[in-house]
Amino acid sequence: MDPSLPEAIVRLLAQRRQSLADVVASAPLPAAFDALLIASDFAATVLREMPDALALMQGPPLPPPTLDPALPTQWPGLLRRWRKLGSLRLIWRDVAGLDDVDATLAGASALADAAIETALGAVEAQVAAAHGVIRDGDGQPQRMVVFGLGKLGGGELNFSSDVDLIFAHEHGGSSDGARPLDADAYYARIGQRLIHLLDEVSADGFCYRVDMRLRPFGGVGRLALSFAAMEQYYQSEGRDWERYAWIKARPVAGDRAAGERLLATLRPFVYRRYLDYTALDGLREMKAAIAADERRELADHLKLGPGGIREIEFLVQALQLIRGGRERALRTRSLLPALAALAAGGHLPAATATALAGAYRFLRRIENRVQMFADQQVHALPADAVAAHRIAVGLGHAGLAALRDELACQRAQVAAEFERLLAARRRGAGSPTALHEYWLALPDGGDPQALTDAGFVRVDAHDASLRDFARAPAVRLLSARSRARLDRVLPRLLREAGAGAGADLALPRLLALLNAISRRGSYLALLDEQPAAASRLVEVAARSALLAERIAAHPLLLDELLDVRAEGAAPTRASLADECAQALAAVAADDIEAGLHALTEFRQGAAFRIGLALLRTRVDATAAAAQLAQLAEVVLTAVLALARRASARGDGDDDGFAVLGYGSIGGGELGFMSDLDLVFLHGGGHDGDGARRCARLAQKLVSLLGTLTPAGTLYEVDVRLRPDGAKGLLVASLDSFADYQRQRAWTWEHQALVRARGIAGAPATLARFEAIRAEVLSRQRDAAAVRAEVSAMRRRMRAELDRSGGDRFDLKQGQGGLVDLEFALQYLVLASAHRHPSLLVPRASPGLHAAAGAAGLLPPATCAALAAAHAGLLRRALDCTLDRRPRLVDRDTGIDAARAAVTAAWRELGLEDGSRMT
Repeated sequence: MDPSLPEAIVRLLAQRRQSLADVVASAPLPAAFDALLIASDFAATVLREMPDALALMQGPPLPPPTLDPALPTQWPGLLRRWRKLGSLRLIWRDVAGLDDVDATLAGASALADAAIETALGAVEAQVAAAHGVIRDGDGQPQRMVVFGLGKLGGGELNFSSDVDLIFAHEHGGSSDGARPLDADAYYARIGQRLIHLLDEVSADGFCYRVDMRLRPFGGVGRLALSFAAMEQYYQSEGRDWERYAWIKARPVAGDRAAGERLLATLRPFVYRRYLDYTALDGLREMKAAIAADERRELADHLKLGPGGIREIEFLVQALQLIRGGRERALRTRSLLPALAALAAGGHLPAATATALAGAYRFLRRIENRVQMFADQQVHALPADAVAAHRIAVGLGHAGLAALRDELACQRAQVAAEFERLLAARRRGAGSPTALHEYWLALPDGGDPQALTDAGFVRVDAHDASLRDFARAPAVRLLSARSRARLDRVLPRLLREAGAGAGADLALPRLLALLNAISRRGSYLALLDEQPAAASRLVEVAARSALLAERIAAHPLLLDELLDVRAEGAAPTRASLADECAQALAAVAADDIEAGLHALTEFRQGAAFRIGLALLRTRVDATAAAAQLAQLAEVVLTAVLALARRASARGDGDDDGFAVLGYGSIGGGELGFMSDLDLVFLHGGGHDGDGARRCARLAQKLVSLLGTLTPAGTLYEVDVRLRPDGAKGLLVASLDSFADYQRQRAWTWEHQALVRARGIAGAPATLARFEAIRAEVLSRQRDAAAVRAEVSAMRRRMRAELDRSGGDRFDLKQGQGGLVDLEFALQYLVLASAHRHPSLLVPRASPGLHAAAGAAGLLPPATCAALAAAHAGLLRRALDCTLDRRPRLVDRDTGIDAARAAVTAAWRELGLEDGSRMT
């Protein structure tokens, strides 16, 4: 016996050993036997009642009892004694250090699952004997589904918890016995008997306390509902707290496969497709309801008190509800895996997630020990000092004071994190301002001087627009909650827009967005709860007309303002492919329309993040253009798979079909609004069924890329660069493509081939295309003739397309612009690839002038000047696209330097006299 134990505990141990004299004498005692007696009076009672329990608690889990249909009066006793033995085993393994708290919670859940399934099977057989069974349309017997919610559903049940259950059934109809019952009455009867068997207190105690209050309509609702009724209820009546409850829902007994089908149906109720900050309203209301319950003294409550278990659960579940609709990894029932997923997704700092997980385990272990003490559903340390000291010592603390100190420290940390979750809105609100008073007085009152003082110049126009917005039916008919959000959000947006550059550009763009989302409470909630998102929105509105328009047209993009990927590492083709696969995994493989919608949302979001990164100079123009091209590659690959399924061709590439990218996508330099220059090949002969199938596949691919979905369209496609242009076949065979390139292609078509590359489709076809391309581009040519043809073609293009004039310069088509740079590099490949095969590898301009320099075709100074010119011109061009401005810009020193570098390279290559540049 430990001499450090207080005298009262020493005496108690002696008394316990005396009361268990028969048990003590019957078998060798395990080393932790005294610790067991200190930890749990309940354990001592079970050992005294069941002498064989000492051996059983040290063995494997006991299987549930067999409930004889002929002896229903024995069922309660069998279940209760089995549950006591199983509970004793959990206490023993915890006290002896054989299980950590995670294993204890999982073991308690498994014990409850087995009890419920065993009891359900017995009462089902009992009801079937009297009334028959209910069958589906195929004549198969149907079972009720028992859903476990709360900690049971999460597989983290505490030791002496009640079980939150909901009963449901998939099919209606009537039972087929001599005394038939309709489905509602039939399953209600099973449910009533199940509850009675589990919950009723007998001489052997209880098995599990059953709580049915989470079912639809609570205590006044029907005991068992059909799946259709459940779906209807949650669509029309479901409340925020029920979304929290169904996060953890799990079929624990009955027809579990049917239960999973219902969960899939209810998933949109629980997890919304957008970032759903309205979940925080439900969190505030639930927390306030707990705090307002004056019947409870919560200060020492391990579950409901400040910094308690419930605050960790609320915090994690709120973040799951906010983001789980977009991120499948967050849709987990159990708290600890959800915490890990939140950290992995960047939604909680890793240190915070680790601290919360530690606090959760600490609190749950204490809660378990408090309940193990007497098998009572309590959530605070005992008032009795000796009992509380026993629990503290059993948990490894020097005494009760040490346990209380550690408990206070852990709870303070949890409370701080919980407060931080709800504090963002308060931090962004500030005190009322003149802009706030001005907005509240609209549409009939309000002094527009507030706009002037805030930093706006076009005050009259803005004042009129704001008054029109205030009069709009969408604003006047807002719910009280949404109107309160708007009254907080709009003055904040006005304040931040007025304080920044581009205020007069930002305001009308912001109003357009608010018009689009005013009836969407979730988006107002995002801007209200997350001031950082509102600040980023103002930045986007001031600097990019294109991104602002896309948000207004597709408010789902507001989510991207808070996406951690926007601040993380630059996307790669592999990371984009992973993200694309995750988007498609959320829809059925055979649902082409849903797949296309998911792809369009993915593409919109990824392109938006690339635009944000470019605006904030987190990436340069060259990297942004390359990322946009990689995004298009990933989308094309996915859409090709959809097109195959839509054409009943499966996912294979046995037809040899392949997609080539020309122009900007081929060169890996795509813009934000670029179309895709595509050419299609197949590996078969000129005729036959294979060619016709590939033609239909190409048509389906082009159609899907241009199909309008609720999220917009993917890409416009240009197929005019195929052999023979608009007159040629949509899909060329490899042989005909090779013949065309060798015998009939114009020089400008060989120039286009310089940037061409395989994007998607049959690897063998793509490999043969590479060989054909290399052969054609490596052909020895008359350099003078190539120079003449390239120069002539460029002169004709400039005459038609160059809009430069005076001090305005066309970034793309102007002399010394981006196309001149491309033509110079294409000339080098056509004239020199037969001597320098390394020129065949790169497709993008930076890679091409680097290869030309490495081959000695351009001096190092020229290569450096061209690299700087390309980067500068491309950045200006992308900026113009982002702000919806034409690529016609005012000349400045940067533009003139870039032009000079490109035209100097033209002169060095002998392409054209650059001295005429003005």
